[in-house]
Amino acid sequence: MIKFELEGDYIPLIQLLKATNLVQTGGEAQIVVSEGEVKYNGEVDFRKRLKVKKGDIVEFRGQKITVI
Repeated sequence: MIKFELEGDYIPLIQLLKATNLVQTGGEAQIVVSEGEVKYNGEVDFRKRLKVKKGDIVEFRGQKITVI
């Protein structure tokens, strides 16, 4: 499990995937989100500009990111 410490109110989902090194580029992040590979709080979410906040859990390719 990856714990990501949030600075500020939120982080866009695509930036979170890049910041945790689960994808290499923003373009790759947009593709995996649009193809339904990312779960947000237990459900597949296709929103590229999703605002991830403290307490949220993002799952991608067997990795869980907990935002603290």
